[in-house]
Amino acid sequence: MFMSRLRIGRRRVLAAGAAVLAVFGLLLWWLLPLGEPEPRGEVTFSTGVRDGVYQRYGDLLKGVLAHDLPKVDVELRTSEGSQQNLERVASGEADFTIATADAVAKYQRDGKAGAEKLRGCARLYDDYVQLVVPADSSVHKVADLRGKRVGVGQDRSGVRLVAERLLEAAKLDPKKDVEAVPNGIDTVPQLLEQRDIEAFFWSGGLPTLAVQALSERFPIRLVPLESDLIEKVHATGVPTSHYRSAVMPPDLYPLAQSGLPVNSMAVANLLVTTDRIRPDLVEGLTRTVIKSRDDIGNTVHPAQLVDLRTAIYTAPLDLHKGAQRYYRSVKP
Repeated sequence: MFMSRLRIGRRRVLAAGAAVLAVFGLLLWWLLPLGEPEPRGEVTFSTGVRDGVYQRYGDLLKGVLAHDLPKVDVELRTSEGSQQNLERVASGEADFTIATADAVAKYQRDGKAGAEKLRGCARLYDDYVQLVVPADSSVHKVADLRGKRVGVGQDRSGVRLVAERLLEAAKLDPKKDVEAVPNGIDTVPQLLEQRDIEAFFWSGGLPTLAVQALSERFPIRLVPLESDLIEKVHATGVPTSHYRSAVMPPDLYPLAQSGLPVNSMAVANLLVTTDRIRPDLVEGLTRTVIKSRDDIGNTVHPAQLVDLRTAIYTAPLDLHKGAQRYYRSVKP
């Protein structure tokens, strides 16, 4: 009888002790950061030319990241554009960047250093090709650029890729049949206004503020791209498969379009990193990019097109493990 009561008493003591330990464990879990540590460190984000969408997007994203990832210090670096951006990330000179899908495909096809390490975080928004001329220009199609002085974008930009492919599709040699001026959107509007060039190519999100501002102080016109020309671009190789026919709305640049839509060509922009970047950092940055769409989009309008449903389609790049983890966490 006595031994039976003793065993019951011991069980009660053990049960009470277990309960205390459970409560203590819950308090410890609540009070201490036992999960994965908050992302921290320094990252470099390669953007684009000073007046381009990449740079403006990077400026705003840096501000949002300061709130969402306060222990991550983000440094922005301007660049010539997509091609230089990919070189920087692949070499470790930068950690994140934005680049067009066609530039990524070319980088991979050319077998450049570090191409196999590149990874996607998100598909962002589309760039649209814009061929801008003075309103009184005789240029009405790409082939009319023969013998003209044309802004074709900086050497390592995505614009240069597009401009050269369109010129070649129109049976123009970019090195012989036009006088190519290697300037970007930060300077070509002024060059056109001063009549130092007769046309310029630009590939960017809509609207591009530099083009809009030019239209408000100088009469310009957008030259439509013929549909058969885009088909000829597609026929030139694999990287060109990322281009698609598109239409710029009639009210995009009201003073330059006379209320008419303009046929164009579009290509997706990708948020790019490499497999050496920690998954927690990539997950946090990807989350901020998607979550901040509307806030950034109020200033950089193309950012409004970032969509969770299409963000995972980063071809020709595989998704980074950290980005995969984020998309799985928000999957309905």
